Amino acid sequence: MDRVILHCDMNAFFASVELLSHPELRDKPVAVCGTPENRHGIILAKNEAAKKYGVITAETIWQARKKCPKLHLLKPHMEKYRHYCRLINDVYKSYTDLVEPFSIDESWLDVTGSTKLFGDGIAIADEIRKTVREKYGLTLSAGVSYNKIFAKMGSDYKKPDATTYIGRDNYKAILWPMPVRDMFFVGKATADKLYRANIRTIGDLAGSNRTFLSDILGKQGLQLHDYANGNDTSPVSPQTERRKMKSVGNGMTFKRDLVGENDIRTALAALCDTVSARLRKYQMKAGGVKVDIKDNSFKTISRQKQLDIPTNLGSELSAAAFEIIRASWPAGVPVRLLTVTGINLCDENEAVQLSFFSELQTGAGENARKTAKKRRSPESSEKLERTMDSIRDRFGAAAITYGGIIDNDLGIELESSDEDEYDFGPENPVE
Repeated sequence: MDRVILHCDMNAFFASVELLSHPELRDKPVAVCGTPENRHGIILAKNEAAKKYGVITAETIWQARKKCPKLHLLKPHMEKYRHYCRLINDVYKSYTDLVEPFSIDESWLDVTGSTKLFGDGIAIADEIRKTVREKYGLTLSAGVSYNKIFAKMGSDYKKPDATTYIGRDNYKAILWPMPVRDMFFVGKATADKLYRANIRTIGDLAGSNRTFLSDILGKQGLQLHDYANGNDTSPVSPQTERRKMKSVGNGMTFKRDLVGENDIRTALAALCDTVSARLRKYQMKAGGVKVDIKDNSFKTISRQKQLDIPTNLGSELSAAAFEIIRASWPAGVPVRLLTVTGINLCDENEAVQLSFFSELQTGAGENARKTAKKRRSPESSEKLERTMDSIRDRFGAAAITYGGIIDNDLGIELESSDEDEYDFGPENPVE
């Protein structure tokens, strides 16, 4: 017996939530974007009226206004979006406990066991859409299928406020004529490789030789071939079963460029404080650190290093990140954006094999001994940072921070950040 899987995707979620407070703009082109004065001038979301002018997510404000001079711009309010996300997921959970969020505004639902109570998948999807629309004034599109991939593609097929069924009896007619770039998990780089191989539609992908696909794309080629042919058996994971994180990162576009060592250390202190707190929250440690750096010409480099001992302390992550920057970024060159990511995560209680040749363990070298004396011990650092966690849990994120971050002119705020990154892998577009 086939499963009954829904994929529910909120329509223009950020913009729709903002319009609840601005009903006078409902039929006008609207976009949600960062604040231009802080150089966050990127379109984060747009409504259907703006979409008709060709406004797209991730383009700059000036590009969007060139297409739509009368575009109304609204600032984002992440707490609002999280609030409505919780409310909407409560609606989903009234039909099934098998709810797997894919992002803040979309989730998979396995309603196989609910059909005797609420009707078939299409009936359940329509009822969910009606409930969300009438209760919260928001709309969503739903895909109904026997697997997660086709359910996701169904929710993308028709917008806004629509239900699309893609089953064994019609998936070839609906999906196979579509461009291969529209196949879920096919990114631009993969699409380019497929185009060069004369694979232009999803039907072409489905009919391709598996060995040939493996030759040009590796194991992802075989996976995409399965997906195009409807062979996906991945389960909808209950909300309580969180996938293991592969990395935790935090990044920011600064109000002004970072220039010099002091600016960089201030920025790293803030970013690594957030990353380390999240690692401790999930009882994880990072075995390595990755740093992404962008300059004013939007040139970006990415560098990483392994740590001798995994850590979830901000002071140690910051020190490692600074070493990476000093080794790979020319001194004096301004930094527009900085992202620090803890990688190669492991459980914080997992035993690790210490390096026999660690300078600080063997005491080798006068410089190593001097550095060890200056540095706060790992035990005292952990005690300090966990005490900060406790204070923030009780009094809020802004209750305590490092002195060097206070009253900075870089645009660093104590309660939020520009870019929060969580990688659960491997569910990312194939590139």
